[in-house]
Amino acid sequence: MLKRVFVAPDPGRARLRFAVRAVLGIGLAVVVCGLAGHSLVGAVTGGLAALLALFTVTDATVRGQAITTALLPLVGLPVLAAAAELHDHPVARDLTFLAVVGAGVYARRWGPRGHSLGVFAFMTFFVAQFLHATPGQLPELYAAVLLSLLTAAAVRFGLWCYERRMPPAPVPAPPGGGGLARVTTRQAIQATAGAGFALVVGQLVSGQRWYWAVGATWWIFVNTTSRGETLVRGFRRVLGTVIGIGLGLLVAVPLHGAVVPTAALLAVCVFGIFYTAAVSYTWMMLSVTLLAELLYGLLGVLEPALLALRLAETGVGAIGAVLAVLFVLPVTTHAITDAWVQRALRCVHAATAEAAARLAGDESADPATRVAELEQLLGRVRLSLAPLVHPLNPMPARKRRARQVLALLDDCAREIRGLAAVAADPVASHDARLAAACWRVEAAVEALTGGADITEPTDRPTAADPALAHLHGLERALAELAQPLRAPSGSPLVGT
Repeated sequence: MLKRVFVAPDPGRARLRFAVRAVLGIGLAVVVCGLAGHSLVGAVTGGLAALLALFTVTDATVRGQAITTALLPLVGLPVLAAAAELHDHPVARDLTFLAVVGAGVYARRWGPRGHSLGVFAFMTFFVAQFLHATPGQLPELYAAVLLSLLTAAAVRFGLWCYERRMPPAPVPAPPGGGGLARVTTRQAIQATAGAGFALVVGQLVSGQRWYWAVGATWWIFVNTTSRGETLVRGFRRVLGTVIGIGLGLLVAVPLHGAVVPTAALLAVCVFGIFYTAAVSYTWMMLSVTLLAELLYGLLGVLEPALLALRLAETGVGAIGAVLAVLFVLPVTTHAITDAWVQRALRCVHAATAEAAARLAGDESADPATRVAELEQLLGRVRLSLAPLVHPLNPMPARKRRARQVLALLDDCAREIRGLAAVAADPVASHDARLAAACWRVEAAVEALTGGADITEPTDRPTAADPALAHLHGLERALAELAQPLRAPSGSPLVGT
């Protein structure tokens, strides 16, 4: 896990800038709330609102991010009001919470904006339970949320908007379908069922901290699409929580809520959440757990028994998620993997065509955008294959196939990046052999996704022909993919 976090590639230091800006934005939001005279509860609410705004808003363009950020209070404030008004009406509160869960997951069908608004709505209700918000506190909480969102937006879009100098990041849409065949519809039903289990059992464990179980179920479903992904994420959430609780016993409990060291550690936790989110869910959960412990320390209620209760509620939430994905409209791992692998292969062909057009003199062709899209799609492939390559996977044959698929797709990406770099060279010229090689790549992709035979290339271009060399490497990787993708053992990966 240490290697994944500290040795993982960070092109353009994107993760580092993401994390540092988050610390700055959230810190300023808390300071602004303090200067405005808000209580500790108001400052905590504002800080969490700023964290969500900086973490969950992931639209492809800066303009889209700004619009989504502006829409957050339109979703969050009514939910906050409902949570506070229903504080003394547990049945209505619980039913409303489950409705928010279902709607929040269902909203993912509208892409990054729907996802962001769904997460913000859920977390607003969750925070109201965390802080035991009452109707009398609503004016202060409204002001804290609005001030913090404005502060976070000023940092993100004014003080340090590094995205303006970057091309828009493509965001792959989830696999489609209609009705119950649509993944987001199934997940909304699954999440609601899992949260219902967590809510009931969580209240049996603790009438005061039951919402932790619901929160665990919710976050296990975030950014997952298949049964296997959800199971792996549940395991990593519990593991991160266990490590975080152990660290909290050593660090958070002895502090007894001392303001200065707690504030410093909170900044470290925020950095950890943002810096590790893209590479290790376990490390992110460690940071989240320690952050929650430090906040409870500030509120004066942190003790070892509370940490044990958090672990128990997290376990309940994980069980709820597992039961839901196993028995409620399950989405199999291989079905999702098939969809993502085929989209990645189509992107390989599109990137090859763009590069060939650029080499032929078409200045409007831009393979770089396809390369960025391919990287995003391969990220989704890795996520969908994570259950198959997990150390606890008891099926070694499927594990070997999955690793081979990942390695060959990485080879494809490497050759595509090299081909795009050659195409960007203004002195690179078009060779008639490039058209034939690109046609062979197209034929290989069609064969892989259609089940036809693939012929491995026999020519061996020299180093003097870099574009042809990359195309040859691409052909070889595509030909070698046929074997693991069509192997009959276990569930298929694609094309069978």
